[in-house]
Amino acid sequence: MSSAPESEPALSPPPTLSGLPDSETLELLTHGRMEVVGRLVEATNMTLYCSITLGATTAACVYKPVRGERPLWDFPDGTLAAREVAAFEVSRAIGWRIVPPTVHREGPFGPGMCQLWIDTEEETDLMALVRSRHPALRRMAVFDAVVNNADRKGGHLLPQPDGHVYGVDHGVCFAVEDKLRTVLWQWRGKALTREALETLAALERDLESGGLGRRLRELLTLAEVEATWLRVRRLLDTGLHPYPSKDWPAVPWPPI
Repeated sequence: MSSAPESEPALSPPPTLSGLPDSETLELLTHGRMEVVGRLVEATNMTLYCSITLGATTAACVYKPVRGERPLWDFPDGTLAAREVAAFEVSRAIGWRIVPPTVHREGPFGPGMCQLWIDTEEETDLMALVRSRHPALRRMAVFDAVVNNADRKGGHLLPQPDGHVYGVDHGVCFAVEDKLRTVLWQWRGKALTREALETLAALERDLESGGLGRRLRELLTLAEVEATWLRVRRLLDTGLHPYPSKDWPAVPWPPI
């Protein structure tokens, strides 16, 4: 039986990115001319920092070509870029702007994921942020439970000067098997907020008969899309944030 939903001060709508409407940002990422500026050497897979230009508009982006993905034993080869795009599609459907605009496109090293670069508030103490009960992180914890994020590290959080927090690196999401590994367990077993329940109910409808279900079927297997719907249904049925599993490590390593 679920508990009564928790009430929390309403969050203001997350800001748009780069000063452009979402549609223009996605147009830039999809059709802009991409030039490699450098490589993020700390990333496990090939991750390139690029400039992207369309007309008079230029922005920075991250490009992860499929050919640079390191094979994993528990995810099919060559699927991580599509999973990153699928995570953005869920984020966009939810409306919480957790994942920066992300598309799948051709690039200098072949097809891959292209995501708008997000500058962070560098003075933020990530360890303190991870341990906090920041309402934006609570939203992210719900999102991660939906997409079955197997690698939510503190370093994947991008805090902003206005208090918003973005999340990146969603290549190991959407497995059929439960793989939730995260540093955001502050709300385990707690009742979901009313906002979260209303958002999940709308998400369930979008997965069943809306555009989100169609878009995810282009990026994931049918079994993975079905498992996503089942996770949403489970959250609605319990009304609770999930508990860590007893069958595998609940926190990714390293946590930051």
